[in-house]
Amino acid sequence: METKDYIAPAVEKKSMSDAVRIASLLIGDMLVFLLFSAVGRRSHGEAADLDTFLQIVLTATPFVIGWFIVAPFTGAFRRGLETRPTKMAQWTILSWLPAWIMGFTLRGIFVNHAVPPISFGIVSLLSNMLLLLLWRVLFARIVSSRAL
Repeated sequence: METKDYIAPAVEKKSMSDAVRIASLLIGDMLVFLLFSAVGRRSHGEAADLDTFLQIVLTATPFVIGWFIVAPFTGAFRRGLETRPTKMAQWTILSWLPAWIMGFTLRGIFVNHAVPPISFGIVSLLSNMLLLLLWRVLFARIVSSRAL
């Protein structure tokens, strides 16, 4: 009797559809900007609850616009990042920097300032970057652990 080498079929990783991946990232990113806005309003003694949700949204809007215009073109939503936490972190940072410039500029336009205070610029740059990194790296870790 002839023995044939048995080759196990390659284990197929579960793949997340593009629609689910992008929708998940969009929702998570939006929540990050709303959280930043709510925390910022609260730290300035302004209300940040369900009754003031519209104001929270308006405060977050310049950065949301900047992110969602820039990030798709700079690679923050590219396929494959959802299973590679380190790459997700790198592309998030590379995408956030130009998005922040746009958001910061829009913020100045929206609130009738030529340039918002530099302290706000630094806080918005670092806080949003940290929140985006925490959310997106956690997302990539969860997805990558499920894909095994």
